[in-house]
Amino acid sequence: MNSRTALRWAALLLVSLLLVFPATCAETVILARHAEKAAAPADNPPLTAEGRQRAEALARMLSTSGVTSIYVTEYLRTQQTAEPLASLLHLTPQHIDAKKTPDLVAAIRAQKDGVVLVVGHSNTVPEIIAALRGPAVKIEDGEYDSLFVLTISGKDVSLLRLRYGAASAPGDPASRGQPMLVPKKK
Repeated sequence: MNSRTALRWAALLLVSLLLVFPATCAETVILARHAEKAAAPADNPPLTAEGRQRAEALARMLSTSGVTSIYVTEYLRTQQTAEPLASLLHLTPQHIDAKKTPDLVAAIRAQKDGVVLVVGHSNTVPEIIAALRGPAVKIEDGEYDSLFVLTISGKDVSLLRLRYGAASAPGDPASRGQPMLVPKKK
């Protein structure tokens, strides 16, 4: 097993442990950008074949993570990214307009238990993380393989950034490094 494969397995184990044994009274929010989208139609494109494969990889990865709620936007690409997991878990994704981050944050905060999955966009996922008091993140235009696990326990917030599925096109070298765990200062 090469070091990259070992690193991915270690990251998967870590996220599994974080999801199975979250801190007492902690909220766990998993955030992902939608998978690869087609070029047309420009206003609301579906996923490509590669995007459908990534959506299946997301479902396999999160199938035993305790997800009890899924939030998507009004766009087909977020809905299709969440669909394999929603189908597997017999959940109905809740649609919240991509421009209504405060409404989404309120819905997340209203969750009493379980794990929340949010499938958003390259501009909304960082915005949602910031609104939940997480650290600043950036998602490159060609980046579809980032998965963020945000754990909120009282005033403590930590963010774990992982990669899943096939590697996306390389973007900013600083954001393409090792998986990271970033605790945010109180």
